[in-house]
Amino acid sequence: MVNIKINDIPLQVKEGTTILDAAAQANMPVPSLCYLKGLNEIGACRVCSVEVRGVDRLVTACNNVVAEGMEIFTNSPRVRQARRVNAQLILSQHDCHCPTCTRSGNCNLQKLANELGLFKLDYANHAPKFNWPYDFPLIREAGKCIKCMRCIQICDKVQDLHVWDLSKTGSRTTVGVSYNRMIERAGCSLCGQCITHCPTGALRSRDDTERLLSHDGAFADKEKVTIVQVAPAVRAAWGEALGLERELATPERLVSALKAIGFDYVFDTDFGADLTIMEEGSEFLERLRDPSQGPLPLFTSCCPGWVRFLKSQYPELTPHLSTAKSPHQMQGAMTKTYIAEKLGLDPDKIVNISIMPCVAKKHEAAIPNINDAGHGRDVDIVLTTREIVRMIRGDHLDVANLPETPFDDPFGVATGAGVIFGATGGVMEAALRTCYYLVTGKDPYPDAFYMVRGLEGWKEANIDMAGTTVRVAVVSGLGNARRLIEAMKRGEVQYDFVEVMACPGGCAGGGGQPIHDGQELAKVRGDNLYFLDRTSAIRFSHENPKVQELYKEYLGKPLSHRAHELLHTDHQGWKMP
Repeated sequence: MVNIKINDIPLQVKEGTTILDAAAQANMPVPSLCYLKGLNEIGACRVCSVEVRGVDRLVTACNNVVAEGMEIFTNSPRVRQARRVNAQLILSQHDCHCPTCTRSGNCNLQKLANELGLFKLDYANHAPKFNWPYDFPLIREAGKCIKCMRCIQICDKVQDLHVWDLSKTGSRTTVGVSYNRMIERAGCSLCGQCITHCPTGALRSRDDTERLLSHDGAFADKEKVTIVQVAPAVRAAWGEALGLERELATPERLVSALKAIGFDYVFDTDFGADLTIMEEGSEFLERLRDPSQGPLPLFTSCCPGWVRFLKSQYPELTPHLSTAKSPHQMQGAMTKTYIAEKLGLDPDKIVNISIMPCVAKKHEAAIPNINDAGHGRDVDIVLTTREIVRMIRGDHLDVANLPETPFDDPFGVATGAGVIFGATGGVMEAALRTCYYLVTGKDPYPDAFYMVRGLEGWKEANIDMAGTTVRVAVVSGLGNARRLIEAMKRGEVQYDFVEVMACPGGCAGGGGQPIHDGQELAKVRGDNLYFLDRTSAIRFSHENPKVQELYKEYLGKPLSHRAHELLHTDHQGWKMP
């Protein structure tokens, strides 16, 4: 321990503690813009500068550690003046049109400017401009970039894709796509982690709400039938930005909000997750029994960010991907065929909307050869959790007092296995529950495969299935995916079945989820999903009565000819740069 003083108050902290952490422990927090613990501790913004007695210059609190006897002043006149100047210099190169910014009200720079009372600028404003393809799912607003380099660090150190880099010099220094590439050619996975770790609105996902809300949007066309589905991870996060306690932010209350907005039917993507388990689990067992059916290990294909990563970084491994579509694409195809027939709807009048915790789903839904129902795109519009929250706010709904409404039948019935798709390891665990049943004819203990749970970036287990040992692995975060693949190529590890999620912690920490700067909430949200699983009446995908009904009435059986036509896809049928 070392003895220090912060603003003349004595304090003991551990040796090696940064000034920033020490001030936080003393309940005298120092503001910062660029800092991300363990990732970005470079003092780029200079906003966290403090005064240390005996040191001529101000020092940055985020990357300087305390020393015995150090006396620190976090709000001295020198510090206040420097902080104001630094903030104004940042604002002089910033597009300050806050009302039209996606991060308005949830922006560190906006908050800092208000705290410092910066109601006018002493410097001329020269916000940079940059041409960007605004139809791409990920959008960069150059005028809102503060050059904090968080996006570079998260993409380099966690996702290992190196999409972003610094360009130009001096006061013109900015962040752009590395190697001077266009974003479409950069091999971006669209994981969206750069978006959720950006402190301002410099990075955002493409907003597609106008396709519903405009004067010629789907809501305004009385002939259109709007059918929305809600992904598993969305239910664990949608209430955060609305100030709802988790006990109040139930899936059923979200259904009421969506109905109030104007959606005609609200389905649960957990049903699609159960359907995915039936197809992907059966495909895995088929490959395990007969190597001619496809190579092992089988990689899950639920995560389009991971699929984009594999196809751009290791295209030779594409045959290892499961041909099963992701849950929302399966459900989209079933909605425009089975549901249209069952409910007597014209499939050409259906507008399918998915609410996803993901940016990459916006690209996935537009892949031409993934749309097989024969009525345009199987999923017409993909909205992130953030977009649907903005729609709820826009309608001024009193969500806390909305009643709880069940999902619409028949795609409103789902299992606990479907719910945990939103957490890392959840797809694997759900698949193992059903694969065990398909092999042995008996249900396992529902929590028997707990070893694939948890936030560790790379987990592995050996599962005994009727005398056959199945080697499985689970990874989340694309940097971990690269480590696993490289280890496989070197022959250091061997697996039969591998689950990969692009975002650390899985979809719960997805790039389309609500943003809480400096907080990683994948574990909290994932724990919520496992709670919903534990309290579900049905915990096995193969026991979902509506899934059984779908196969009996329409699909026949898993991997049938019709199932292959509608629920599977050819990953070789489209290219990634």
